[in-house]
Amino acid sequence: MPDVTAAAVYARISSDTEGRALGVARQVEDCRRLAGSLGWQVAQEYVDNDLSAYSGKRRPAYEQMLADLTDGLRDAVICYHVDRLTRRPVELEQFVATVDAAGVRQVRFVSGDMDLGTGDGLLIGRIMAAVAANESASKSRRVRRKNDQIAAEGRPHGGNRRPFGYEIDRITVRQDEAQVIRQMVRRYLAGESLRSLCMWLEDNGIRTTTGVEWHSPSLRGVLKSGRIAGLREHRGEVVGPAMWDAIITPADRDRVLARMTEQAVTGRRSPRRYLLSGLLRCGRCSGKLYSSPRKDRRRYVCISGPDHGGGCGRLTVTAEPLEQMLTEAILQRLDSPALADALSGRAGDSLAVELSDGLAADQAQLDELAVMFGKQEISAREWRAAREPIERRMRDRERQLRTATHTDALAGLPGNGSRLRGEWSRLNLTRQAAIVSALLDHAIVDPGQQGSRALDPTRVRAVWRI
Repeated sequence: MPDVTAAAVYARISSDTEGRALGVARQVEDCRRLAGSLGWQVAQEYVDNDLSAYSGKRRPAYEQMLADLTDGLRDAVICYHVDRLTRRPVELEQFVATVDAAGVRQVRFVSGDMDLGTGDGLLIGRIMAAVAANESASKSRRVRRKNDQIAAEGRPHGGNRRPFGYEIDRITVRQDEAQVIRQMVRRYLAGESLRSLCMWLEDNGIRTTTGVEWHSPSLRGVLKSGRIAGLREHRGEVVGPAMWDAIITPADRDRVLARMTEQAVTGRRSPRRYLLSGLLRCGRCSGKLYSSPRKDRRRYVCISGPDHGGGCGRLTVTAEPLEQMLTEAILQRLDSPALADALSGRAGDSLAVELSDGLAADQAQLDELAVMFGKQEISAREWRAAREPIERRMRDRERQLRTATHTDALAGLPGNGSRLRGEWSRLNLTRQAAIVSALLDHAIVDPGQQGSRALDPTRVRAVWRI
């Protein structure tokens, strides 16, 4: 038997609750002791800590070991037990095929005296892998059932990291962070971007519960979560009320979700540079005006061609004076009796609550239909026929809810146009745009006199939303 000069030691543990890698360290120590007793030289230790061998997730160290075996860099393998190597029979067969193709004949285990290079040893290994897979599947079913029960009772799921807004018990509201969440929700519904809110959090020294700076994906996760609305989520869906107190109302959460859906539909991703993007129409052809910078000058232009709605391409207006003109019109509109009369007929908050309650009732109906179909109380044809009108009603309510959220941008502003004029330059562009789009449906820009450098106010006609 040839000497082993480049053995691979593999160690793995599924759950490292303490985060200290003590379990794999013990495995490595025992494997090195076995290598010493066999007179083998260990070339490398391959360690996957806190990774399951049953879930099918990638194990980087295991994959590297297989690659090194394939390349002929390792001539033996030592592992603590076959269930540390794998808990999936198909993966055991892949491992055996790899070592066979590489000509590796020495695979030893600290616990369980078997040799996968022999027929009897491979049979024992296959049996043990099948037993390990069955144990993992049984444990997985027990854990899933336990988690389902915890969710149904509205109790929090365990975890080492506390959620933002709550104490480590995951139930008690942390009031300072709760105030931050409420303020962020108000500002987001008022039109501020996630990126802008992240910058505000960083400027104020507010970090995540792990002490790192906020980024848009992590902030989006907090604002859209059912947790902060006192709802228990499980497997990505709200399953009922939670046992902890809410920080915001479920209606406000629905508004947040509606705005996120609207943003996903519009596809806006790059930072805004133009205040009136999407709000201007050409006075010649009624086509939409697009932002189009030239050197150091920002412009709105009508662009011809099928990709731009078939515009005439014959109108250009400089952005800055047009934005200043319409901003002044917005500020005057805020103090106008016409706006007060328009808003007095609106019940934005009550409408949002009504729409939110309606959506919840619709979803409950869909859930009830799914249960009836699962119990074979109704046929697939009956299920589809009953489902379609409910889904149409939900889409209509979601559209109305998205429209209703625009009014949030004006909270506290009607009658305060003069005060806002002094603060306007300090608002970020997304906040300014939210106020403008809440009031202005669009503005029509007519052609100007050729060669004129000043913007004639008569060229611009505002069409108000409210």
